[in-house]
Amino acid sequence: MFFTILLLLIGLVLLIKGAEWLVNGSSSLARKYNISELVIGLTIVAFGTSSPELVVNTIAAFENHPDLTFGNVIGSNIVNLLLILGIAGIITPMIVQRNTVWKEIPLSFVAIIVLLFLVNDHLVFNNSQNILSRFDGIILLICFSFFIFYIFLQMKKEKNLKSMESTISKTYLIWFFIIIGLASLIVGGKLIVNSAVKIATVFNISEKIISLTIIAIGTSLPELATSVVAALKNNKDLAIGNIIGSNIFNIFLILGISSLVRPLSYRSDFNFDLNMLAGFTLLLFIAMFTGVKKKLDRWEALLLLLSYIAYTIYLLK
Repeated sequence: MFFTILLLLIGLVLLIKGAEWLVNGSSSLARKYNISELVIGLTIVAFGTSSPELVVNTIAAFENHPDLTFGNVIGSNIVNLLLILGIAGIITPMIVQRNTVWKEIPLSFVAIIVLLFLVNDHLVFNNSQNILSRFDGIILLICFSFFIFYIFLQMKKEKNLKSMESTISKTYLIWFFIIIGLASLIVGGKLIVNSAVKIATVFNISEKIISLTIIAIGTSLPELATSVVAALKNNKDLAIGNIIGSNIFNIFLILGISSLVRPLSYRSDFNFDLNMLAGFTLLLFIAMFTGVKKKLDRWEALLLLLSYIAYTIYLLK
């Protein structure tokens, strides 16, 4: 068991470092083309920091562990929204752009509603079993393509905005970091899935609980590091964009790809967690109009953080 836990920790380290290398390489590549900070946060950084979830979910789907697949995405989104945004908002209050308030946050809410509709076949279509099918995965990926098109329009509007300087100047170093980052993610993801399944079996803990807590926090550590550093450096657009972009990526892209790898059976008790995620997303939207408008104040960030603590206690009781 000690060896299994050690492999789990090694996998988490590889995920974190792999995501860091991938983000550094990808962001540097994007900044060479003078792409704005907000767009980088919503796309390159969001994709890079969501890559641990993508790798873990793809492996879990391939090895037929649907609870790990759903739990990782739902749990990671809750961690992003409450724990990470809560910590970042406590570090520094965040002024949020109009588009993020009126478009990106509502879009992340719509993504949850779409997922609830697709996975609840018994309630919606009176089917005997709830499954996220390959056809459902195609629907999610089509939604993701619309999101990318929206980002493309944002890029055209913001093409004259100044972006941050590239952190890596040499092109060959950029591609080295991208490749080594992806390799680390794949190895780390495999170690995490295998170790989590063994731990769940030995301690008789459901894969759902492990995925919603340990794996969700582990795969969200890149988002935590990125958003906290962005908050400390006063790059608030990057911090907010990273969280909202990651949550949209997780549902549309990651679950879309996962269900294409293998149709995923869905346990209806995940509806509680999805409904909590929808409620927390609405809470963030409401927070944009309480206190100072279009700003996440420290007391609102603290409320998000306390909500995560309460949710975790409920899961583990």
